[in-house]
Amino acid sequence: MPTVEELYRNYGILADATEQVGQHKDAYQVILDGVKGGTKEKRLAAQFIPKFFKHFPELADSAINAQLDLCEDEDVSIRRQAIKELPQFATGENLPRVADILTQLLQTDDSAEFNLVNNALLSIFKMDAKGTLGGLFSQILQGEDIVRERAIKFLSTKLKTLPDEVLTKEVEELILTESKKVLEDVTGEEFVLFMKILSGLKSLQTVSGRQQLVELVAEQADLEQTFNPSDPDCVDRLLQCTRQAVPLFSKNVHSTRFVTYFCEQVLPNLSSLTTPVEGLDIQLEVLKLLAEMSSFCGDMEKLETNLRKLFDKLLEYMPLPPEEAENGENAGNEEPKLQFSYVECLLYSFHQLGRKLPDFLTAKLNAEKLKDFKIRLQYFARGLQVYIRQLRLALQGKTGEALKTEENKIKVVALKITNNINVLIKDLFHIPPSYKSTVTLSWKPVQKVEIGQKRASEDTTSGSPPKKSPAGPKRDARQIYNPPSGKYSSNLGNFNYEQRGAFRGSRGGRGWGARGNRSRGRLY
Repeated sequence: MPTVEELYRNYGILADATEQVGQHKDAYQVILDGVKGGTKEKRLAAQFIPKFFKHFPELADSAINAQLDLCEDEDVSIRRQAIKELPQFATGENLPRVADILTQLLQTDDSAEFNLVNNALLSIFKMDAKGTLGGLFSQILQGEDIVRERAIKFLSTKLKTLPDEVLTKEVEELILTESKKVLEDVTGEEFVLFMKILSGLKSLQTVSGRQQLVELVAEQADLEQTFNPSDPDCVDRLLQCTRQAVPLFSKNVHSTRFVTYFCEQVLPNLSSLTTPVEGLDIQLEVLKLLAEMSSFCGDMEKLETNLRKLFDKLLEYMPLPPEEAENGENAGNEEPKLQFSYVECLLYSFHQLGRKLPDFLTAKLNAEKLKDFKIRLQYFARGLQVYIRQLRLALQGKTGEALKTEENKIKVVALKITNNINVLIKDLFHIPPSYKSTVTLSWKPVQKVEIGQKRASEDTTSGSPPKKSPAGPKRDARQIYNPPSGKYSSNLGNFNYEQRGAFRGSRGGRGWGARGNRSRGRLY
C-alpha cells in the first residue's frame, strides 16, 4: 500500500510527464493502489485517479472500480469526494456505465451525497444525453425499487431544467420509447410521474403528440376490459388514468373513447362504485370527470344509446314534485333532496352530447317521457330559484377578505353551481330544446372559451414528488353547504377543493398488484 508521500511522488511524475503521461503506467497503478490505504491515502486517490484516467484506457476498468470502492467507503467525506469526481470517468463507451453507477448511488440517504449524485448526473447528461438515459432506464427497468423510484423522480424533476440543445428531438424520442417499456409494469404513482415527464416533452406538444399520450393513458386504463365497480383498484385506476387524460383533450384530441366507456360501463354502475379513499364522494368524482371530458367528445358510434344512458341517469337526480294533499300540503313527510352538484355534472354532459343529436328530446323520446322530463325540470328550476336568492342574499355586500372565509367560499361555489344549472335548464325549455349556451363548470377557473377552443395543458401532479408515497391521495375534508330550511331544502352537494392526487396502490404485470421486490447487490 502506497503512503501519502509515495502518492504525491507518483502524482508528480504524471503531472510533469505532460504529453508522455501515458508512458508511466506504473506510476498510475501506484495511485490506484491508494484506495487500499488509510483515510488520507484514499482522499488523495479519489482526486488523483480521475485526473489522469483518460491517459490510461487499458486501466479503465481498474480505475473505475477503484473509484467505486471509494464511493462506498465508510468515511462520508471520502464518498463525497469520489462521487463528485465520477463525471470525469464519463468518456466514450464508459459514459453509460458511469450513468448506471450514479443512478444506483441515488439510493443514498445522505442529503449532501444525494445532491452530489444529482449534480453529477446532470453534468454527464449535458455531455451525452442518450448515453445517460441508457444508464437511468437500465436501472429503472432492472434496479432495486428504491433506485427505480428515485431515478424516475430524477427524470420528472430534472429533465425540464435541461436546455433545448440537450433535449433534442432524438433524445425525446428515446425518452418516449424507453418510457413505453417501463409503462408495461408501473405503480400508480410511477404512472403519474411518467405522464408528467412525457407531457413536458416539446415533441409531444403537437396534436399528434397529445394523441399519442391519450393512447398511452387509454392503454393503462384498460378501456377494452369490462369495468368492475366492486373492485377498488379497478375504479381507482380508471379515475386516475382519466385525470391524466383530461388535460390532454382539445377540439383536435378527442375524448370519445373515454366518454363512451364512462357512458356504457360506469354510469350504469354508478351507485355500486367502491373506493379505498376515505371521505371521497366517488360518484361525484366520476361525474365531474365525465363533464370535463364531454366538451371534447368527437363522433360517437352509439350516440343515441349512450345519450339515453346519460339521460336516464340524469332523471335519477331530478325528482318529480311531491304529490299534494287536498288541503294543498305535501302528502309526503319530506321534500325530495335536490343533488345540485350531481345534476350540474350530468346536465352539462347531457347538454354537450345533446348538441350532436339535437332532436333527441323531441324525436327520440315519446311524448309521455318528454312531458315527465319537463315536469322534473320545472320542479328543479323552482328549487333553484329559492337557493339562488338565498345565496345572493347571504353574499350581498361581501367583498375581499369576507369572501375568503370557508363558509363564504362554499357559498360562492354553490352559487356557481345553481347558476350553471339554471342556464342549462333554460336552454332545454326552449321549443325545440337549445344547446347554444356555454357555462364554466363550477370547479374550473372562469375563462372565456369558445366552444371547442383548445385549452392550455394543465399539470395535475404535484410540483415535486414526495419522498414517501402516501397511502392515498391527499384530500381536504369535504365541505358541505347546508342551506336554510324551506320548501325546497336539501343538501346542495359536496364541494371538493382537493388537488388531483396520485394513484393509490401499485400495478404489477397488466394489473395493479405490487411490483415484485427486487433484491440485487452491487451491479456496477
